[in-house]
Amino acid sequence: MNNEFFSFELQKTDPETGARAGILHTPHGDIETPVYMPVGTQATVKGILPDRLKEIGSQIILSNTYHLAMRPGDDLIRRAGGLHAFMNWDRPILTDSGGFQVFSLSTLNNITDDGVKFSSHVDGSKHFFTPERAMEIQHNLGSDIVMAFDQCSEYGYTYEQAKEAMERTSKWLERCYAVHNEPKQALFPIVQGNLFADLREESLSRCLPYVRHGIAIGGLSVGEPKPLMYEILDVLQPRLPIDVPRYLMGVGSPDCLVEGVLRGIDMFDCVLATRVARNGTALTSRGKVVVRNGAYREDFTPLDADCGCYTCTHYTRAYLRHLVNVGEMTGAMLLTLHNISYLHGLMRGLRQSILGGYVRDFVKEFYEKQSFSA
Repeated sequence: MNNEFFSFELQKTDPETGARAGILHTPHGDIETPVYMPVGTQATVKGILPDRLKEIGSQIILSNTYHLAMRPGDDLIRRAGGLHAFMNWDRPILTDSGGFQVFSLSTLNNITDDGVKFSSHVDGSKHFFTPERAMEIQHNLGSDIVMAFDQCSEYGYTYEQAKEAMERTSKWLERCYAVHNEPKQALFPIVQGNLFADLREESLSRCLPYVRHGIAIGGLSVGEPKPLMYEILDVLQPRLPIDVPRYLMGVGSPDCLVEGVLRGIDMFDCVLATRVARNGTALTSRGKVVVRNGAYREDFTPLDADCGCYTCTHYTRAYLRHLVNVGEMTGAMLLTLHNISYLHGLMRGLRQSILGGYVRDFVKEFYEKQSFSA
């Protein structure tokens, strides 16, 4: 369903795989899909300036409701003019619900159908997140896409635990929509249910009445083997709505991006690209390169010969290794720029292959290259 602020234009679907290319229209600009969204957890993408993000093709970034509510506070950001003004980013922003962080980072006191009482990981202060509070925070942040408050069930949950979390997520979804009244923010429901196909199907059916502008799949890439994630996506793919974007939360390794696109996913986010960059690792067309390793001490070749980013056209592996090993922040910044550039390029390649009708050939070449040692 569209309104004057949001619409999704599905341009082409690959008949063999269901891979999709489209355009999501938002108040802060259009987003060509499939798309990888860099994560700016605390109102910044770590290690890279906004102008560089634009130069390398970032169309939308993600920020975190929980972290921003803890610091500096959502009311402060509201008074600053909203997140776009606060962080000087004039393109689309997606905020997650904070649910995952509430459960993974905080010291939990109590989870009930009413909400979650917890202690902040920052200073131990007490908080109570409800669906209504999660929506209030995101309204104050002013992001373009907001997420319903959900309970993410961990890998290893029993069927009964996963069912309880899924049912609670469904109840919270109703409450989120009851208080969501901002037409310039698109609210996405989140499908939960862990690795149980019937729970995933039930969760999706409960989400469908609330799907207006998009739908998200949560609770994957949280420790389970990748083939199990793909099995759940295979279950959901033929049941997902066609006329809105589909967002797979927290997934961003190159192979998972490819496999997600092949299963009809349109949007992805993950901290992987920036996190491993800070640890001295690069994502390349030929696999991971652990730059800090001694093998690159006298390697005067580009990080990735197939990449045209600033890092790869100006610096060698030897220089990057030097920066990383002496603790220079420039090393992390250059690797961050490359990693995000690489993932954007991968998504552009997938999009063009879908539009051009050769997605299977593109994927075959991707895996053939990744199998080489970098």
